[in-house]
Amino acid sequence: MFRVKMCWSRVLLTGWVLLVQLQCLQAVPIGIDKTKVKEPEKPTDGPPVSTDTGLHYDRYLREVIDFLEKDQHFREKLHNTDMEDIKQGKLAKELDFVSHHVRTKLDELKRQEVNRLRTLIKAKQDLEGGNDIAVDHQALLKQFEHLNHMNPHTFEVEDLDRLIKSATKDLENYDKERHEDFKKYEMMKEHDRQEHLKTLDEDERKKEEEHYEEMRKKHADHPKVNHPGSQNQLKEVWEEADGLDPDDFDPKTFFNLHDTNGDGFFDDQELEALFTKELEKIYDPTNEEDDMVEMEEERLRMREHVMNEVDSNKDRLVSMDEFLVATKKKEFLEPDSWETLEQNQAYTDEEMKEFEEHLAQQEQDLSQRADDLQKQRDELQRQQEQLNAQKIELQQAVEHMERLKSQNAAPPPEVHIEGNPISEMHAVDNQQHTAPGAHQDTYQPPRDDYQGLRTQEEHHAQ
Repeated sequence: MFRVKMCWSRVLLTGWVLLVQLQCLQAVPIGIDKTKVKEPEKPTDGPPVSTDTGLHYDRYLREVIDFLEKDQHFREKLHNTDMEDIKQGKLAKELDFVSHHVRTKLDELKRQEVNRLRTLIKAKQDLEGGNDIAVDHQALLKQFEHLNHMNPHTFEVEDLDRLIKSATKDLENYDKERHEDFKKYEMMKEHDRQEHLKTLDEDERKKEEEHYEEMRKKHADHPKVNHPGSQNQLKEVWEEADGLDPDDFDPKTFFNLHDTNGDGFFDDQELEALFTKELEKIYDPTNEEDDMVEMEEERLRMREHVMNEVDSNKDRLVSMDEFLVATKKKEFLEPDSWETLEQNQAYTDEEMKEFEEHLAQQEQDLSQRADDLQKQRDELQRQQEQLNAQKIELQQAVEHMERLKSQNAAPPPEVHIEGNPISEMHAVDNQQHTAPGAHQDTYQPPRDDYQGLRTQEEHHAQ
């Protein structure tokens, strides 16, 4: 099976994969026969295990690499292309010649990445907009720098070129960002300490300061630290980690022993693993005075120093040849002393002052924001109370209207007269008025007895 001399993840290490992880790996002693130095067996053919670069588009980056490596033409071009040509985008033009299957898969990967970024940006805009925070549109657009978002459907030469350049730039700045994060960490730690002292009375504050100075001195009291990458430092690893006789130290054998993936290069992780013995002289996780965050910063400083001294072509990889050349230099045999972190404060007084001012401004902004939120809460509560009162008034009005409606719709009460119910009288009247053929002029009211007697008397008199 064809194997690329410098596989994709290695060639593009400056701008691609296998760079510093957020949590650096601890070195593991290599178990070998102490009586005889043997060359380590080379691993079987196959791509090395990918390491998370820490970039927000790491998954997309690695998936693109994996599929491009499956194309025979692209792998052959990669084998014959140097780092500078890759950085300048010459390799990206070879995308036009990869197989249709690979291009189709790359199109799909790009669409997925665009959708992922759009979802994240939409969520961020909703979150910041909901908090009345101004949205930094330039920062949002930077999330798309590693691809051409104007064409969200197909993966083109420009996309590969952008991916290479973005990864290169981002990973070159990665160490710088880690240093800045560590500086902020140290300043915040000092800020918290000073704030705590303000809460103490004079005696307690004095005791706290004395304890702080005691811990600083205790931390600084450690065995001498060898210069990273020097003969003494590597011999110590050879003897204590590898279990070999320091008098038999051989740079080539040492390189092969610690090139753990057998690709012929020291990458960042393999280099940092070499410094574990030195770091153990300074830091112990069980000690109060030792800060493991500082230990990782020290590891980063050591790795950067060795890279600057040994990596002659600046590809962020140390080849066997570069390593052997470095072991012949005077600095390898007679190095300067190494100054550890406690000898080099991470920040200046001016930086600390600016940091304090920034924190004060943040605190003021948060306080103002809290006041505004409280006012909004009070206003909402007042409006809710008004709404509740209006609901009660409306309910009472509805109930009153219902009562009036009920009273108007009820039938009039019946009135009864003894012996002659009104209802019967009404019935008789109705019959009299509606009887067929009845006329008012034929009606003869009965005469009373007095009138009848008068009529009879008048008749006799005549």
